[in-house]
Amino acid sequence: MCTGRGCLATLAHVPSLFRRKPTDLVKDSVTPVTTDEAPAAAQSRGHTPSKKDLGRTTPKRPTAGRRPAAPARPLTKEEAREQRRLARAESAAEFRREGGPRDRGPERLLARNVVDSRRTVGTWFFGGALIVLVGSNQAMPPIVRLLSNVLWGALALGVVIDSVLISRKIKKLVRERYPKSTERLGSLYFYAIMRSITFRKMRAPAPRVNIGDKI
Repeated sequence: MCTGRGCLATLAHVPSLFRRKPTDLVKDSVTPVTTDEAPAAAQSRGHTPSKKDLGRTTPKRPTAGRRPAAPARPLTKEEAREQRRLARAESAAEFRREGGPRDRGPERLLARNVVDSRRTVGTWFFGGALIVLVGSNQAMPPIVRLLSNVLWGALALGVVIDSVLISRKIKKLVRERYPKSTERLGSLYFYAIMRSITFRKMRAPAPRVNIGDKI
């Protein structure tokens, strides 16, 4: 049995407890659960969330580095021969368009354009040399051999004069347009002269200017 003020305070709360309705007691005992906490409450404590639950997905492996499912069929001799022929043709066409390492650089392009924009005596040099070779044969009449020698001298003199003119123009243009160029002029002269004695249709890289164009 309780006595004193503590007992009186306890008795004071008893009537208020009995005055509350059963529905009020149920509402007090129920705790609202948020939508974020509901799935977590439904899961057990030992559950480990997956990547799908966390909103992450495993990226797929790229297919570029995968090996083909089946090995390629070996080529026959005819197919291999045709493949090599196509590769050589493609390489020759690329060399015809772009040239090789010795054709790189703006100075080399300028030298080619100077040669390609004019008619050169050198393009007739090899044809004239063939005529001279046939005409200088001892079996030919003296007049034919004489004319062959004259033709040979004229061709040689024409090539020399043409080469001097080409070299002077290249020197002038290179100094005007590329004053800080480190390309040796002697190398450019030889490059242009060798191109000038080659038939136009056989020059590589292919000419980019027409005869008579201003450079």
